[in-house]
Amino acid sequence: MNKKNGNHNGKIEIKNLLGSVSFKKAIETIQGITVEKRLLPRTVEIKNFDFDYETGTIVWKDGKKEPYYLTIEGLVENPIRLSYNELLSLPMTKQVSDFHCVEGWSVLDIEWEGIRFENLFELTKLKDDAFFATFHSFPLTDYAPQGIDHYIESLPVADLLNPEKEILLALKMNGKPLDKNHGCPARVISPYDLAYKSIKYVTKIELTENRVDGWWTLANPIYPPVAPVPLERIRKKEKKR
Repeated sequence: MNKKNGNHNGKIEIKNLLGSVSFKKAIETIQGITVEKRLLPRTVEIKNFDFDYETGTIVWKDGKKEPYYLTIEGLVENPIRLSYNELLSLPMTKQVSDFHCVEGWSVLDIEWEGIRFENLFELTKLKDDAFFATFHSFPLTDYAPQGIDHYIESLPVADLLNPEKEILLALKMNGKPLDKNHGCPARVISPYDLAYKSIKYVTKIELTENRVDGWWTLANPIYPPVAPVPLERIRKKEKKR
């Protein structure tokens, strides 16, 4: 469902903010604040880098530079590696989606722009037993549950290819390239899953036969590997899972 023509002024959903915050305080908190600041950071990645959008280069705080690539490998006929500029050259889709955090807050009507996984996977030709995609981020995390030192997350290929799920590899947010706080240069947006499934800083997609537990699931099993947004949090105008 493409909601390109919808009203997307980035409203925060007051009733889901945080139970301890009064309605008056919530109103004072959001008035006059851009949607980027309303999208509260919840991250474990060590953000010791910047990104040069003109050259598609990761610039580490120690001065080292390396070109950014998105690698797609695993159960594919044609493994590929795409630069940032090559990603920008692929067919792009705009959509307006709500963003639902596991902590209970939501941000409504965010405009994302990026690549449908159907278009990405056409370049690789998935094998018949490629049932899941495991996403890897490039920054290290502040600790390593079960030895995993970077953020990972897994989604079913069937969901990635289902247009009703509206899952996107996003490169832009509200008309601008993703900034560092929101997952530059590329992140997953899965609107009908809780936000910890929408992995940021994606640098590799590995196609596998079986599901791989994500970083938060490995860190604490209270975070399930399957995390649909509760139906009561999905607005009627959105398609339900």
